[in-house]
Amino acid sequence: MKSFLIATTALLGGTLAAQAEGQLNLFNWGNYTSPEMIEKFTAETGITVTVTDYDSNTTALAKVEAGGSGFDLVVPSANYVPIFVEKGLLAELDHSRLSNIGNVAPEWVNVPWDEGRTHTVPWLWGTTAVAVNTADYSGDINTSDIFLDPPAELIGKVNVVPEMSDVMALAIFNVGGEACTEDLDVLRKVRDKLMAAKPSWLSMDYGTTDKLSSGDYAASVNWNGSTMRARLNNPTVAYGYPVEGYPLWMDSVGLLADAKNVDEAYKFLDFVMIPENAAMISSFARYANGIAGSAPFMPEEMKTAPEIVVPAEFVSAGKFLPTCPQSATELYTAIWTELVK
Repeated sequence: MKSFLIATTALLGGTLAAQAEGQLNLFNWGNYTSPEMIEKFTAETGITVTVTDYDSNTTALAKVEAGGSGFDLVVPSANYVPIFVEKGLLAELDHSRLSNIGNVAPEWVNVPWDEGRTHTVPWLWGTTAVAVNTADYSGDINTSDIFLDPPAELIGKVNVVPEMSDVMALAIFNVGGEACTEDLDVLRKVRDKLMAAKPSWLSMDYGTTDKLSSGDYAASVNWNGSTMRARLNNPTVAYGYPVEGYPLWMDSVGLLADAKNVDEAYKFLDFVMIPENAAMISSFARYANGIAGSAPFMPEEMKTAPEIVVPAEFVSAGKFLPTCPQSATELYTAIWTELVK
């Protein structure tokens, strides 16, 4: 919510590469950047794009905050954009340099995490829920108990993606809490449930698409687009929407405050807001985008896919995650640190 790489930035030399003309360094989720779109951008602009991937918002934030990364653009999720902004890590965008800013769909302009799109433009959006191979388990999949209290058929075959905010939110919703809760009774239940469930898991891994496709994972906390890609490879993979609640998210592209290739970055930001190009990103990663006019360019199978079009009975269970206060984040991080030991 996401590993094909056009190239990987080596730690050494990354900053030197960033200073070269006609270069652009994109820091993005893994398996989330359309090679076809990058090839088109390079063909039209002559700019060579280097893509370096990450597996969680916390990984991206830590790397950028450390400084000296050489990256020009980053793609944080909605609840992390305000953190990047507050820390001074994103530059305010000059909309006069973005001729396609008007293509952002109206519902994605004045968003709570970036009012007026002052710092980011849309990349993709979707949901985080559970993927299950129905050849292994034929019971109800519309529950977060799939990973929090795995049925016997799934024990030892469950993966959990290493994205703290999504996993914590699913667990909090499961026990009846609200996003960003600091209720210690709720968080004790969350901690106990996660720790009790962990021995039943196989792994905590980001690369779910291939392993769901191959049957190496029988179930996983996963993102909807990744699950659709797995289902296209293996028709017995299905996506469940937990009735207890599940996160909605949007990832957006921001210009880093210390970017070296600013002109190139603006060209890229403008490029991804062209409807046909936004559809190329969606077509690859299998998520919806926030660009008006992209629908005619989208693959037909995405227009009705159950992973993309949320069934009516589960719509109300989806919730955008707010940016939690630092006090709540510290509580969640303490639970998460214990969980991943």
